[in-house]
Amino acid sequence: MGQRFGQFVLKKDRSCVVNKTYLMIMLPPSYQTHLQSQLSRAEYLLLTLLVNLLQSIKQVKLETLATALPFPIIFDSRRKKIQRFLSLTQLTTENIWFPIVHSWLKTDFEPHQVLYLAIDRTNWGCINLLMISLIWDKRAFPIYWELLPNQGDSNFEKQTATVSRVLPLFKEHKVVVLGGREFCSVKLGNWLREKHVYFCLRLKHNEFVQLEGEIWLQLSDLGLSPGMTFYLNGVRVTKQKGFAKFNIGCKWLQLAKTKWDRLLLSYLLVGMNSRVV
Repeated sequence: MGQRFGQFVLKKDRSCVVNKTYLMIMLPPSYQTHLQSQLSRAEYLLLTLLVNLLQSIKQVKLETLATALPFPIIFDSRRKKIQRFLSLTQLTTENIWFPIVHSWLKTDFEPHQVLYLAIDRTNWGCINLLMISLIWDKRAFPIYWELLPNQGDSNFEKQTATVSRVLPLFKEHKVVVLGGREFCSVKLGNWLREKHVYFCLRLKHNEFVQLEGEIWLQLSDLGLSPGMTFYLNGVRVTKQKGFAKFNIGCKWLQLAKTKWDRLLLSYLLVGMNSRVV
């Protein structure tokens, strides 16, 4: 009786998924070709089922996926099957995702085309991710991500290590790295220039710049006002020694005058000769 009841529950779970298969977005052919070369037939089948389940139930909890997985086996076996699949040694970003990105770049982008990479950090509860995305068609497409072992901001070593992982993918293109205030380090800008990478990093308002002679001023003291924009060409940033000169773009944008009106104030550190920015 218990066995038959268990079979009934499994059939009910499968029908919930099968009836919605026409709504699923299948993997692109380029994805399928590469994944089939990296996985066995059974592993690839399980992957496609998991992708469909994620689109259907819109949850990533292991127990929920195991409950809906349309395999005629008991729940514990389905859960262990997913766990074994996720533990496969070949399931790495370098083996699975980077070749797909490389194929996409060759297909949709011209050699030496200017491409914008955004470096950002995001929190999902207690999960702290450092991510690099390609800006294309007004969207950010994740290229590489890394789980940080700590909460809070990333440091220079982790930032440069992360950028170094993705730069080889874009060796045939001109890359511009975009970063918010967490990545306002002049040291990071200097490192990117040494790698022959263009960049545009947002600076904090209390950063010092050398205008002429020994005159140093904070960015907030440059007289920027709403609706005003100006550009500093070839100035030293920060009083620390050992850094070359940079360009700085300053802009205070005043948006539409409504009750939701707010001001956007930006100080941008730009690499020398970064005309593509």
